[in-house]
Amino acid sequence: MTRLLSIWMLCVSLALAGCTYYGYPPGTVPASYDRSFFAAADAMRDQGVSINVQNQVSGLISGNYGSTAVTANVRQQQDGSVVVQFHADDTRDPGLVQRISQSYDRRMGR
Repeated sequence: MTRLLSIWMLCVSLALAGCTYYGYPPGTVPASYDRSFFAAADAMRDQGVSINVQNQVSGLISGNYGSTAVTANVRQQQDGSVVVQFHADDTRDPGLVQRISQSYDRRMGR
């Protein structure tokens, strides 16, 4: 019985070793990009930014906080990770980008 079990375990191991992972098909975007993109837009709204442009394909989100232009750029890296960068043109509220970033982190569960 143990010999039969050993042979069965060997067969299962060999079958699993033959499995190949090909990654995401070209032209598709993993869900983490979508989640990051929408979390970035919502984080900007959390802090009172009025969104004017929200282009998921280019990863650009832009809007205004009063007279201050605020942007977010969401990019997918070659390794599948996502980079999100926030920028505000005006320095009258130096903590704005930090607050948006904190809102983003909360929305991402960090």
